[in-house]
Order: sequence, then C-alpha cells, then structure tokens
Amino acid sequence: MNLTEILKILSLTPALSGYEHLMADRMKSFLSPYVDQIETDKMGNLITTIKGLEADAPRIMLFAHMDQLGFVVRKIESDGFIRVERLGGVPEKALAGQPIVIQTEDDRLIPGLIGNKSHHLTPQEEKYTVAGYKNLYVDIGADSAEEVYAAGIDIGCPVMYQPDFQPIMNNKVYGTSIDNRGGCAILIRVAEILKEMKPAATVYIVGAVQEEFNLRGAMVAAQALKPDCAICIDINIAADTPDLKDSNDIALGAGPVVSMYNFHGRGTLNGTIPPRRMVKWTREAAEAAHISLQRGAMSGILTDASYVQLVDSGIPTIDIGFPARYSHSAVEVCDMQDLEQVARLIVQMVQMAKPGAPFGRE
Repeated sequence: MNLTEILKILSLTPALSGYEHLMADRMKSFLSPYVDQIETDKMGNLITTIKGLEADAPRIMLFAHMDQLGFVVRKIESDGFIRVERLGGVPEKALAGQPIVIQTEDDRLIPGLIGNKSHHLTPQEEKYTVAGYKNLYVDIGADSAEEVYAAGIDIGCPVMYQPDFQPIMNNKVYGTSIDNRGGCAILIRVAEILKEMKPAATVYIVGAVQEEFNLRGAMVAAQALKPDCAICIDINIAADTPDLKDSNDIALGAGPVVSMYNFHGRGTLNGTIPPRRMVKWTREAAEAAHISLQRGAMSGILTDASYVQLVDSGIPTIDIGFPARYSHSAVEVCDMQDLEQVARLIVQMVQMAKPGAPFGRE
C-alpha cells in the first residue's frame, strides 16, 4: 500500500484526544508486520520496537501523535440541539456550517453540522463577526433531547470534523487531521523501510496520545523507554499562501522542515530549541540522502518534543516536520512528496546513528 492510501485510511479514522483507540488499532495493523514488539501502555500510547543489530548502538524514539482536536458534548437542549466544549486549538472563525460527527460510546458515528445563522436573517452588524464556540450549536436533526439520548449521544461524547480526504493537483492532498495523520503515515513508512534495512540502532516507533490536550502522551512513553534521543514528527506551518507570505519561507513541495525554535507563548509556556548536534545530524543525513531541508522558527506553535526533552535527566530531541497549510481547519493540505522525503530522511538518520555518538548539547 502506498503512502497516499495509508494517509487516506488514517485521515478517515476519528480519534479525538483521549479517544485514540480506533487510530491505535489502525496503526497497530499497519505496523505489526514491520516491528519486533508492539504494546499499548496505560495512557493508550502505541509503542513498537525494531531491535537493532548492535547492542551499543543508540536507542532512538520516533514519535507522532495519533489524536486530533475537536469538541465534547457539554449540553443537550430540550429541542435536540447540542452545545459543545472545545478540545484543543479549534479556529472559531472556521466552525459555523461545518459538517461534524459525534462518536457514541459504542463507536458509531452520528452525522450532524454546526449551525450557522441564516444569511437572510443575520443583522448587518453580525455579518462580519465571528461567533464564539459557546454560542454555536450542533444540529443532528433531532427534535428532542430524548431523541439525542436514544441515538447514543450523551454528555462528554467526542465531536469531530466530518472525516474527509481528497487528492488534488501536483501531488497534494487535503484531509481531516493531516495534523498529525501525516506524521503517523510517515512512521509506518519508516518502519516498512527499516524492516528491510535491519538497522544497527534500536528504534522505538511511538503513536502518542493526547497531544492536542496539553501534550500528555509522548512524555509518558519517553519516561518508560528512556531513549538516547528522540525525533518528533509533526506538521510545520507553511506560509506559501497569499495570506501568510510574510510569516516564513516554508513551502509545500520543498522538503522536510527542521524546527530551529518553537514556543507556544500562551497557556502552555513551553517549546523546543534543538541541540546543535541533533541539527547537524539532521543536516548531514539530508545531504547524504540528497534531500532539500527547510528550516523553521516561529512562536505560537509547539509539539510533544517540548515535554519529551524534559524526561529523566533530559532527552536530546528535535522536531522534523512536513509543511502543511490551513492548520487546525476542517481539512488541511500537504504534499505527499514531502512526507516521503521525511521518511527517507529519518531512515538516513537511523543509518548514520553511531555507537557512542553524543546527541546532547555541548
């Protein structure tokens, strides 16, 4: 199965933070043929191991988060409309009118949409304003609260964008939660290649949970594994659209992105500045594999790497991303060539990981 087909299957699989079990099952089925060991920890992280040929070679943790942002049901109105609570950084200006699904406790998906006040009856002063999510409601077609409950929906049920995936021009695709189904697809591709390559280094491939809910899962996996270094695979924000051209130089189709600096800047005051040795390793691997490498530095974004780096006495960690447009929207866009190149870059890095090589700061 090629990488686009894998990404399609993952993008169509719902997995709100805290409810990643369906994605973990998908990941397990894809990874099982390529790994020596596979388990799920108490947090729900999927942890797999490819045993290296050399006992003194580095132990490398490759990880990507399996979850997506969305909502949970917080109130069911007597007339059957549903109010939701936000989970993760949902862009309120892109919500009204969006198709959604609500996941029941037995994993059925109930379709609906977020209501949008009819244009013809919208006062002039409201036509250019964004409604806060607490003022929005979900319409599943029910006429009463009793019908909602009978459908299997209750307080706390996950609410997500309607899963979607579509190839478009020039090797690009759009899909639901490309952040971070793209990273998960890359992990599967890396495992497939490493199975044939039989690396010297031991590689842990981790599908992490609850990244969109304050970056919780990968840290727990790292605490158990205590790798010599870690590589986080996630999106990096492309600015090659008309509205973002002054933000950075990251573009779709231009190759993997090594993050030189990220910092959330609000709420979770955390981020990652990678060790120079990790950057050098990444750059040299890109050169050896003849892969173009982009560099990114920005505030307002962070990944699981920010907490993995703090585990135990410190784990040298770096973010290697693939460019993506329209982050956290109902669908996001990426270039499949970038994903393939990230996989090749990671494989090259594993090949170049030598016994005794230092990864931490000088």
